[in-house]
Amino acid sequence: MSVGFFAVFDDIAMLLDDAAAMSKIATKKTAGVLGDDLAVGAQKASGFSASRELPVLWAITKGSFRNKLVILPIAFILSAFADWVIIPILMLGGLYLAFEGAEKIYEYFVPHEKRKEVYTSKSEAEILQYEKTKVKSAILTDFILSIEIIIISLNTVLEKSLPIQIIVVSFVAVIATIGVYGLVALMVRMDDLGFKMIEMDKGKEGLLKKVGEFLVLALPKLIKILTVVGTLAMLMVAGGIFVHNVDLIHTATHFLPSLLGEIAVGLILGIIVLSLEKIFRRLKKAF
Repeated sequence: MSVGFFAVFDDIAMLLDDAAAMSKIATKKTAGVLGDDLAVGAQKASGFSASRELPVLWAITKGSFRNKLVILPIAFILSAFADWVIIPILMLGGLYLAFEGAEKIYEYFVPHEKRKEVYTSKSEAEILQYEKTKVKSAILTDFILSIEIIIISLNTVLEKSLPIQIIVVSFVAVIATIGVYGLVALMVRMDDLGFKMIEMDKGKEGLLKKVGEFLVLALPKLIKILTVVGTLAMLMVAGGIFVHNVDLIHTATHFLPSLLGEIAVGLILGIIVLSLEKIFRRLKKAF
């Protein structure tokens, strides 16, 4: 009896060890999408008054958890009964990521009208409506990125048993949400902390003021850096999906360094999808 009891514990320990090892691999595979999720989250949670940043971010975080609670069971059902669907979904998500990356590059180089929101000039009712709109937009974006994170991590453990799939993918999903939005919470309060430190310095031109000014100036630059890194990461992840799953593309890019090849493929795919989207919009407008 005791031998069987310890055998069960041994099996559980082996299962957890295997799950831990695969979790590391899955987390690395999703790093590119997480980088973009972080950049998008920082952008979506900024632009509010200091007192509303954290409540808005908390609303987005709860929406992100709900997204994953919807996506995870569907992903596991597909893995158990229709695992052949995983790769096509992965590739569709790759096309979306490539499109997003190419669109960001296009908007950087091609002049376009930017909508400006004047938060302080709105009434209380308008502010609440504005917040709801921003939160819904952020949760929708998170939903799409969450699908990609979960499918990429699931594809990493597709050959493993269902218990390991559930442990690994659920772990990545939870860590992704806590990690991304935890970092976003720290980022959006950087400037507030900076202003507080400047105020505490009381005009002495001391270390507190210098550090405070650094934090205030660093936030917009940090978001820009994350945007650039996130864009490259999206193209790399998108290109990598096709390089590793389409033999023709893999053969065509084998002479390039893997990282450069994946970014190039992601950019080409993004340009194609972006061009089709622009054509569709013009046709829709014309008719």
